[in-house]
Amino acid sequence: MPDTLENINPIVIGPNNKNRPDKLSPIQEEIIALKKKRNAVILAHNYQVDSIQEIADYVGDSLGLSYKAAETEADVILFCGVHFMAETAKIVNPNKTVLLPDLNAGCSLSDSCPAEKLADYKEKNPDVYVVAYINCSAAVKALSDVICTSGNAIKIVEKIPEDREILFVPDQNLGQWVSKVTGRKMLLWPGSCYAHVLFTVRAIDRIKMDFPNAPIVAHPECIEAVRDIADEVCSTEKMISFAINHAANEIIVVTESGMLHRLRREVPDKTFIAGPTENCACNDCRFMKMNTIEKTRDALLHLEPKIELDENLRINAYTPIKKMLDWSRS
Repeated sequence: MPDTLENINPIVIGPNNKNRPDKLSPIQEEIIALKKKRNAVILAHNYQVDSIQEIADYVGDSLGLSYKAAETEADVILFCGVHFMAETAKIVNPNKTVLLPDLNAGCSLSDSCPAEKLADYKEKNPDVYVVAYINCSAAVKALSDVICTSGNAIKIVEKIPEDREILFVPDQNLGQWVSKVTGRKMLLWPGSCYAHVLFTVRAIDRIKMDFPNAPIVAHPECIEAVRDIADEVCSTEKMISFAINHAANEIIVVTESGMLHRLRREVPDKTFIAGPTENCACNDCRFMKMNTIEKTRDALLHLEPKIELDENLRINAYTPIKKMLDWSRS
């Protein structure tokens, strides 16, 4: 039976928490050697475990990782994230080997929008303009007009002609937030991230009582009620600049707990408090945590598991991704 909120102590990661090793572990050293041997680049999402983040060439959000995947000259891309992220890397790098430590690392949000259901909706509504959050399958991307991330969704939506009816898939919470910020009416697909919807106002209010001077920064995948009590709503990448620029020494972070690892490294003079749910002091995504340091090593050692895509599907999925990358730069 899960703990009640009253029995949970907050996870606090700050400058006095010495849980980063002074030197790399033997398996981390082995991964570094294999990376050089394979001419590989290691890309890791902010939600990966600390031991993986420490040996990655780049740690970031979906937008930053998309750019790095598109720009890399490495022969092998080891993508430490979830399946749709590794698919995206393959879409923009058809001739490179793309590895995912655990092929079963999926995404509840991606699963909430099956491609066949989106195809059926488009057939019945041929004039709709589909904006797809990058947290979706390659098949859904191939049916979309443009892709977005939480970091660029506002900018992407603002570039769409005002006379077009927009369908935002698959995250209704992100879509609702973007609609509110931009003033743009949109149809919202009924999908959500199982991890982010676990955050509640009650849980955040309780942690706020322990840290009354700590501002709250929340991811837009959270429900509206949680977003409304946050001091800042933004992507994980923008959480870094928020932490650097805000005067507070303590910050409550309402997103997946892996983000605290990166915040600790890049903003070492501040203390970060994991936003709790009703049942735990932090919030791990079970899919993100399927990648382990051992699986990361094995992927480079055996060059498996590989991401494979049908070429026609890849080409169709590439078009809206390329549009996103181009629009984000402009």
